[in-house]
Amino acid sequence: MDVVSDAISAVHLGHPLFDRVGIDGSWSVRLDPYDGAGFHVVLKGACRLRTDNGTDVSLNVGDAVLLPHGTGHVLADSLGGLEHAVPFEQWPATAEPRRRGATELLCGKYRLDCSRMHPLMTELPEVVHLPSRVGTHLELRAAIDLLAVELDEVRPGSSIALPHLLDLLLVYMIRAWMSQTTSGAWPSALGDPVTAAALRAMHARPAAPWTIDRLAAEAGVSRPTLARRFTALVGRPPMAYLTWWRVIKAASLLRDTKDTLAAIAERVGYSSPYALSHAFEREFGTTPGRYRELVRSGGSPTPAETRSRPMPRKAAPRP
Repeated sequence: MDVVSDAISAVHLGHPLFDRVGIDGSWSVRLDPYDGAGFHVVLKGACRLRTDNGTDVSLNVGDAVLLPHGTGHVLADSLGGLEHAVPFEQWPATAEPRRRGATELLCGKYRLDCSRMHPLMTELPEVVHLPSRVGTHLELRAAIDLLAVELDEVRPGSSIALPHLLDLLLVYMIRAWMSQTTSGAWPSALGDPVTAAALRAMHARPAAPWTIDRLAAEAGVSRPTLARRFTALVGRPPMAYLTWWRVIKAASLLRDTKDTLAAIAERVGYSSPYALSHAFEREFGTTPGRYRELVRSGGSPTPAETRSRPMPRKAAPRP
């Protein structure tokens, strides 16, 4: 697993929820804040999006937009109507949208466990707007084209194809943002050959007996060079990041597998279940057993009980 795949897999829950709507005339619909990520693709026509925080975006045919933090927002026709939105759940009855219309949208939500967000995910902006432009983000454009084809008619295997295409859409939207942003810390970290080499090693083999010297050798630099560059870009030293990632990986295994705590401890690099339990409770505020009970008994853990503390960004050392 690469770092981006791990960051998404650590929080991704099940398949996305989605609706295709077509609408004519004047319309306005509100989507409430959501514990996950919202997305929209304009299949035909144009519209406007405004978040609860005042971000205003004009969307045209072929555009994709991701709201990675589930921010509440309003969608409306391009001429106005943002002030008189109806709830999305009432929209079919109120606005009578049809499968075909002057504007056609694919609207959906990715279910995410926000109790253990990787910092790559937390630093995504409130709105990731990816306009349709010839020659840009070719994988994203191809995914949108395939989605449009699958949505046009019921085809054999579409119930499998659509959810997986939507999962690919999430990856491609994040990848496209990383390729065009000029301010993200994690695109910079993954673009630095030294830091990226150390991150790849830790994510590929989290249970390996890593030391700062072994990671430096993996990156092909001296120990001080790795410590300086990694800490400056990631926000904490290599070994501190490794400790944090092992616990986050353990949480994923507790949720997604039936492995014993001893087996999980071995897979993520802890010498015993006790050692993992101690680190897990320090990070999540609950025991691994209680965490597993919570996720198995009805969804993601409640934020008050298990929200993972974000990785603090420490001041970068002087060169």
